[in-house]
Amino acid sequence: MRFQTLPQWLDWQENLHFTEVDPGLERVGAVWENLAGSKKLPYTIVTVAGTNGKGSSVAILESILRAAGYRTGTYTSPHILRYNERICINNIPCDDKIICDAFNRIDHARNQVSLTYFEFATLAAVDIFQQHNIDIAILEVGMGGRLDAVNLFDTDIALITPISLDHTNWLGTTREKIGIEKAGVIRTNKPVVCSEQKPPQSVLTFAASLASPVYLAETDYFSTLNKDTWRWQNNHVCFDNLPMPALMGLYQIQNAAAVIQVILLLTDLDYSISTNNIKLGLRTVELSGRFQQIPGDVEQILDVTHNQQGAENLAKLLKDTPYKGRTIAVLGMLKDKDVIAVVSTLHTAIDQWYVGGLAGGRGLTGEQLAEKVISVVGEDHVKTFMATDDAHRHAMKDTKKGDRILVFGSFHTVESALRINNEQLSGDTNE
Repeated sequence: MRFQTLPQWLDWQENLHFTEVDPGLERVGAVWENLAGSKKLPYTIVTVAGTNGKGSSVAILESILRAAGYRTGTYTSPHILRYNERICINNIPCDDKIICDAFNRIDHARNQVSLTYFEFATLAAVDIFQQHNIDIAILEVGMGGRLDAVNLFDTDIALITPISLDHTNWLGTTREKIGIEKAGVIRTNKPVVCSEQKPPQSVLTFAASLASPVYLAETDYFSTLNKDTWRWQNNHVCFDNLPMPALMGLYQIQNAAAVIQVILLLTDLDYSISTNNIKLGLRTVELSGRFQQIPGDVEQILDVTHNQQGAENLAKLLKDTPYKGRTIAVLGMLKDKDVIAVVSTLHTAIDQWYVGGLAGGRGLTGEQLAEKVISVVGEDHVKTFMATDDAHRHAMKDTKKGDRILVFGSFHTVESALRINNEQLSGDTNE
């Protein structure tokens, strides 16, 4: 084995390929052919593409399937605290040895073919799922769809969540162009579920060219919100008195409704999933970093939102959960994100901004980010720090009981906040 520990493998992978992102399926396909010999996998695949709501949709679907007694595998990205979060079996992250063994098999199979960090992860996940005899894999596309490594494997059901402008340097600058990339996960005669009422026409056109049946929100299936419950129905089935998903935000109903349509399509594939399984899955679903509330004299809210559509959902959530004190934002973002759009959307919901830099070539420095934020909210409302952990610690010092802190803008920003909270919790425990 080339390396004995997971950190060693990951450090090597980060510099193995000449660029961090290199869309295309030729290299990764050649390695998989050497490793497994066939792209036909011994388990059902649901592929989840889109811009917003992918992680939530994966979590809800997995929770329902596990409630029904199925052995699940989920592949998601990025992680928040540990790489192992990316590859889970029955909602439990795989341990280091399982992942290292998969990396070793891939390393032997690739010969001299160069793989990106993400391609290594994708192959490892699919290989691990084969080794552990899962029933169904839920694979989240990392970026786009058409040329993403996940798309090497033919899906049985595609789920496309709401599409907005993100990764525009790679995917295009309009929803229609981005829609073409997302639609690439659809397969001939295989169903596709769209969370949106009006997805880009390019998605519908591509599905039609493959004779793939499309299930649209509020056209082919419907959700109706009641006081404390909601109803899902189509022309044949009605689920009444469904519990709200255990993830915060009414927009999670949109994600959950699409997932239930996926569930019904799985029953056509002889999966046995009851109404009680659906209800239990909705009640027990968990996912870090999605309006994750940490209680205290100063409540903290952690959210990985990093684009305008996500910011709109976040702004509504903040409005629906009013607070007596101030709302202080701790913000860190990547260079390829539309900072102006995000900040403009949340401007009226935030009293003060503490901005910090993110490490690595993709991260904005504190000064770069502050310049953009100041252009929207003014200099008096912005404090600038070298790193988001500095911004977070100063925000905690400057708040008083009754205030709340919103940490958002990137998975990296939320990771930093979680580590700080875990350190403080560990310190309190040791006292």
